[in-house]
Amino acid sequence: MYAIVEIKGQQFKAEEGKYIYVHDLGDEVKEGDTIDFDKVLLIDADGDVSVGVPAIEGAKVTCEVLLPLVKGEKVIIFKKKRRKGYRRKNGHRQQFSKVLVKSIVK
Repeated sequence: MYAIVEIKGQQFKAEEGKYIYVHDLGDEVKEGDTIDFDKVLLIDADGDVSVGVPAIEGAKVTCEVLLPLVKGEKVIIFKKKRRKGYRRKNGHRQQFSKVLVKSIVK
């Protein structure tokens, strides 16, 4: 059983017992907190597919926060204009939250 859920503007495939990395949930969540996501777009229960328009009413995905702040890989941004002496090197690390999918309610 899996569900497609929208979290902070992005869609994720959530399966029970697996963890996903979502965009940083902010300072209000702590490690061990339980979060419900109610914007479920699709649920597949062993071949029985339910599609919402745009979301399924009454469906929710319950998750537990494992790590509230995880940094992703470093992304390097390099800008250059040839023959002009213009070079800029910059980079950043995106912040994520690691959540474990506990249950999917139809």
